[in-house]
Amino acid sequence: MGDSDDDSFHGGDGSRSSEITGGYEVYPGPRRVVVTKSETGFGFNVRGQVSEGGQLRSINGELYAPMQHVSAVLAGGSAERCGIRKGDRIFEVNGVNVEGASHKQVVDLIRRGGDSLTLAVISMPRHIGEQVELSDDSSGGSVIDYSEKRSLPISIPDYQPAEQSSERFVVFNIYMAGRHICSRRYREFAKLHSLLKQEFPDFSFPKFPGKKLFQLSEQQLDTRRRGLETYLEYVCTTRVIAECEIMREFLSIGTNDTIGNNPVPPSHGRVEVKISLPDRSCVCLKISKHSTAEEVLQMVTNKVGLGSVSSSIFALFEVDDTGFKRKLRSQELPYNSLVESCSPVHNEGSCLVLWKWICSPKRELAACNDDRALNLVYYQALDEENQKLVDSSDSLLELKSLKEAGKKREYVEAVSRLDGHGDIAFPHCACDARKEGHVIAIIGFNAFKLQACKQDGTSESQVIEFQWSDIHQYEVDNSGTSFNFLYHRDGRKPRRIRIFTTYNVYMNECFEKMKSEIINDGK
Repeated sequence: MGDSDDDSFHGGDGSRSSEITGGYEVYPGPRRVVVTKSETGFGFNVRGQVSEGGQLRSINGELYAPMQHVSAVLAGGSAERCGIRKGDRIFEVNGVNVEGASHKQVVDLIRRGGDSLTLAVISMPRHIGEQVELSDDSSGGSVIDYSEKRSLPISIPDYQPAEQSSERFVVFNIYMAGRHICSRRYREFAKLHSLLKQEFPDFSFPKFPGKKLFQLSEQQLDTRRRGLETYLEYVCTTRVIAECEIMREFLSIGTNDTIGNNPVPPSHGRVEVKISLPDRSCVCLKISKHSTAEEVLQMVTNKVGLGSVSSSIFALFEVDDTGFKRKLRSQELPYNSLVESCSPVHNEGSCLVLWKWICSPKRELAACNDDRALNLVYYQALDEENQKLVDSSDSLLELKSLKEAGKKREYVEAVSRLDGHGDIAFPHCACDARKEGHVIAIIGFNAFKLQACKQDGTSESQVIEFQWSDIHQYEVDNSGTSFNFLYHRDGRKPRRIRIFTTYNVYMNECFEKMKSEIINDGK
């Protein structure tokens, strides 16, 4: 793609108009309705994505971030009387824009509104609205969506005796994807069941194992273990329950914390984690479930033996199912990443890695004066070459010779001069600079690029390149659905571009780090 005056990808004229479809009017934009709660509630169900953000989609000729939609409307209920239709997309709740919002966020806004609810909705053509399936609880006034399922490898393979303050009891060991994550007493499970029933009153819960008045035999304990495992497996297959705060708390309580005023045995306050290194080895640590990423990073670099200068170029990253590495913010809890990662992509089941982050070539080579840091940077450079993240077409013979001679520092220096070294390529997403297709945002030391691609991520030839000196402002959008930046080139008007990525906070952090590195590199 050429460097045009407006730096835009191909697109249409964006024209739109209202239409009559299937017997009622489809409005070109949001319309406002006020729903008053009756004895049957508001009279509609909500369904939609569990997570935030997502790709832009066209609705009635306009691009919107994913929205929750009305999956069922109670006949004769308040919503129907106010004109709410099955398939309507929910654009605002009580004046709050909910484009890209999660199901829980929308439900919470609806609940906090009391008995009167003001919605801005976008109606769909009838044939599209009718494709939305009814949820299992469509006869009532529920706004909780139980339809999205997930496969969660959670199990309770065994139990063991425990003691605290002279009290003896049995704890059941809970595992996630083969990793022990916590141990819980029966009464903690009972409290969990009670809290979940209060939070999700219209969900059809499985039978909960009953309480026994007398001490259980080994056979009875194993029967209880199997019953608790079946219960936990069932409720955790429903995504909105598995990801609720009650379940997160139950699965991640640390030392001296409680659930329902029941203490957790101190012996179960720490867990073993594995952190992958660039050379494919692992560091094993025992951490608290409340240890921050900053604390765990310090533990890893100490165990590897990195000094203060060499350790400063590394960070702790979470690897998602696609292999994309996202740096954990300093106060994030790595343990939560382990619990939520059910399909780890790294060796030996680790979804956490120590990886070199954004740094200038000068700082990178200075850190390599430490042989242990050099080894890690060397393997990361090998990874860049092997995955063709750098353009090594003119340097193949040189790189091969350096590898065969075992000259790691020289190899690192050679790779650092190649185009693409150290770049961070984000997963493809929508962008308002392109009305059709997606973009891949690439943050590099020399420039920021937007690579055109198809909606499935297949790269195309068009690229917009922005020099860092031309980028004057950047921010995470207030609605949390995009990352925005303002650039200004000589002889042209300033222009703002929005990138609709779920990694908008991380992208903003990368911009901050890059600006800092460029400033320090110039000193």
